[in-house]
Formats: sequence, C-alpha cells, structure tokens
Amino acid sequence: MGIDQLLSELCVEIDKLEEPNKIKALNKVRSALHDISPFNDEPVDCVLWVPCDQVEANDYNPNSVAPPEMKLLEISIGEDGYTQPIVAWGKNDYYEVIDGFHRNRVGKECNDIRERVHGYLPITLINRGREDKGDRIAATIRHNRARGKHQVTAMSDIVLELSRRNWSDAKIGRELGMEPDEVLRLKQITGLAELFSDIDFSKAWE
Repeated sequence: MGIDQLLSELCVEIDKLEEPNKIKALNKVRSALHDISPFNDEPVDCVLWVPCDQVEANDYNPNSVAPPEMKLLEISIGEDGYTQPIVAWGKNDYYEVIDGFHRNRVGKECNDIRERVHGYLPITLINRGREDKGDRIAATIRHNRARGKHQVTAMSDIVLELSRRNWSDAKIGRELGMEPDEVLRLKQITGLAELFSDIDFSKAWE
C-alpha cells in the first residue's frame, strides 16, 4: 500500500471523529511525524492545538505591549489568523508560555477569535531538556531580546532571580546575550547588596 493511499485512509478515519477526538488524533499524528522528521530538533516542526485553559502565562516575562499594539495584534490574528504558534514548555497537560504571552491573551480574551479556534491555542514546545525554571526564563529573555523588547526594571529582576539560582555572571551573560557590564548594571539597578556579597570592595575610603 502506497503513502498516498495510507494518507487518504487515515484522513477518512480521522474525519469521522467528533471534534475533541479529531483534534487529539491530529496532534498524535503530528507528534508521530515529528518524531521521525529530520527536523525533530526544531520545535517549529510540530505545532499542536491544545485547550486554552491548559496554557498559562509565566510569571517572569519582562516584555510588555502598549494598548494600541495589543489592539493591532488582535486585528492581525482576527484578519490573518494565527501565523505564529505560542512557544511553550509542557508537562503532562500543563503548558507554560515561553514566548507569545500576548498571542495567548488574544486567544483567550477575544471572544470571536476564541470561538473561531474552538477554545484551543497553537503551541510549539521548546526542547524537552530545558526543565529548570532558569532555563525557561533564559529562553523567554532570548525571544524578547531578539525582537529588541524588554523592560529594564523587569530585566534586573530576572538577573536577580538567576543570581539566586546560583548562575554566575558569565552564565547569565552567555544565556541572555549580555555583555558583562550590562549584567553588572542590571544588578546595580536592583540595589540589593546580596548580589554583591561575593565581591571584595576596596576599603581605601575608610
């Protein structure tokens, strides 16, 4: 039996299913194809549709969108559809947003769009090895900085969080794409002495 015939029969069988089971079946097929794909190290190779109530915003995103831009995003998704998936980290039936916080909001808060996508959201999962929260924070920052968007105060809080997780300045700089002086400057913004507890300051002023 050839691929075309197998594909045709599979489509017929999936089309017989009720909507929730049809979506699950399609996700299963996409995941199975992704497993054997030569591009299976690339998250975008597999986009899944999951119920929106299983997708949660993270609590560390330093990016923000002004109301006019948020409205434009709503119009864009309304007119053009979802052209980019939400990047997420998943465990069991829980998905934490890595990138796409505002695409997540639009899919949940805009009733016409939520109805159109049947209460689901398109997600792609970051590489499975990034289990630690610090790694997930770093992934979010990289996505934001690649677009040139982040808030300085929130970024200083991120540096604090990673420092508390015993990340060295060198690792913070490497993972977040920062120069050493930028890491130091963001530490200084926090005004927290604990960040500098391991630094020997000159006592010449005494």
